[in-house]
Amino acid sequence: MALPRPLTRVRIVLLAVALTFFSIWSYSRYPSSSSSLPKAPFANTNGHTQKQVLTGHIQAWSQLQPVLLTSMPKCDSPVRLGTAPSIRVEESDPDNRPEMLDMLPEEVDEMKNAHMKFLDAVNMNVVRLHYVPNTRGIISTAGGSYLPVLVISLRMLRRTGSELPVEVFLANDEEYESFVCDVVLPSLNAQCVVLSHIFDAAPKVMEIEKYQLKLFAMLFSSFEEFLFLDADAFPLLKPESLFTNEPFKSRGMVTWPDFWASTVSSYYYEIASQPAPKPGTSPRQSTESGEILISKKTHTKTLLLSAYYNLWGPKYYYPLLSQGAAGEGDKETFVAAAIAVGEPYYHVTEGIVAMGHSSAGGLAGSAMVQFDPAEDYALHKEQNSLADLAAAKSSGTETPRPFFIHANFPKFDPATVFEPHEVNPAFADDGSYTRAWTIPENVIENFGADVEKRYWSEILWTACELEGKFRSWSGKKGICSGVRAYWNAVFAATRADTQAHAGMSLGLI
Repeated sequence: MALPRPLTRVRIVLLAVALTFFSIWSYSRYPSSSSSLPKAPFANTNGHTQKQVLTGHIQAWSQLQPVLLTSMPKCDSPVRLGTAPSIRVEESDPDNRPEMLDMLPEEVDEMKNAHMKFLDAVNMNVVRLHYVPNTRGIISTAGGSYLPVLVISLRMLRRTGSELPVEVFLANDEEYESFVCDVVLPSLNAQCVVLSHIFDAAPKVMEIEKYQLKLFAMLFSSFEEFLFLDADAFPLLKPESLFTNEPFKSRGMVTWPDFWASTVSSYYYEIASQPAPKPGTSPRQSTESGEILISKKTHTKTLLLSAYYNLWGPKYYYPLLSQGAAGEGDKETFVAAAIAVGEPYYHVTEGIVAMGHSSAGGLAGSAMVQFDPAEDYALHKEQNSLADLAAAKSSGTETPRPFFIHANFPKFDPATVFEPHEVNPAFADDGSYTRAWTIPENVIENFGADVEKRYWSEILWTACELEGKFRSWSGKKGICSGVRAYWNAVFAATRADTQAHAGMSLGLI
């Protein structure tokens, strides 16, 4: 029988008080046996041992969890009156912002007080995030069917010449696959980190899953500065340059745009004690969170407030920040948090581009292209508004070079990519094989190489070298032969192509 809500709240508050004392002795609770720790060694930790890094994260979690609990909103969720439309910024009406939520005044006050309580704790430095000073790297979340896709993305990363270490966060031990985590990923200078090894060091009084895991991977990365990439996203150029150039050097945080205008509820601004957009002001571009560049040193408050927004996101902050528009989830929490705590950020102005092939319905899109923030900053730093940016583009101003591809729908998993999908990247309307990415031609020409062919070569390598090695591929046959048939039909590999592809093998099998 469920406890009445008031009793449930009392129980949660008592647990939070206990957790405050728990943080004093949490180190000793975690087993010292190496079998209890993530099995792959951390890379680029500047002399810090694996256990030291993990212990630092456990301490941070033991500090953060009580603050998250005691700042929990104690009211009903906002009532949804409908779903906000997904409208591009240039087509949005600044005088007709969507209002698709309803809240009682006392509910707004309760959420505002809880938000203020959490920020007060953050401003008092109650929580100190752990990282190894002077380190940079890439982080991602994966597990299950995302692991094959991640391996392909990592091989595309290494094709750029990047040597940045990678931390791959898994939800729990059930997602840990020994051959992948102990052999495949270390060969690509990557290692698995199991989030439950940190969460389980404190009493489990909350569930953290799905979109929320991305933010907690950021909190518990060992890197001082990191680039987060979704498992199905990869760079076209060495990402090392992102850390050493503007705008990251001065801003400490860079985000990339989604297709749509933001649809933040007016209630959010009241709850966060932020000024609402002035009438007639165009809404800002929403965020596509497949790529985020951030410094833990300079943006601790942003990350902590984003953790608050994500933990209480499904019930409260996801609807407040998106109102049901496309992609509602973690993606709007990062910029909202940075604005709320007054930490700087740069939002790339060059719009995201959908990439795919022609079909009877128009564009059969299967990927998104994001652009170089350094060139974007150099080209557009003088534009002070969306109107300035639109005028610059209409005058034929140069566009920045493509930097990332996010191959998001459907996933280019060799075991499933040829199965029926709403949009199938490998097939034309008549059912014949086709290249996945042929339009827009002007963007693809700016890649400077046949990126799609390189991508499929890594799909082929993964399918043939690792067939039967991923848990999600268990029982599936013909994965290698299926990709090879596509490769031979579409790319007609020459002997030189075949030799070059063979040279990419890491000798795992």
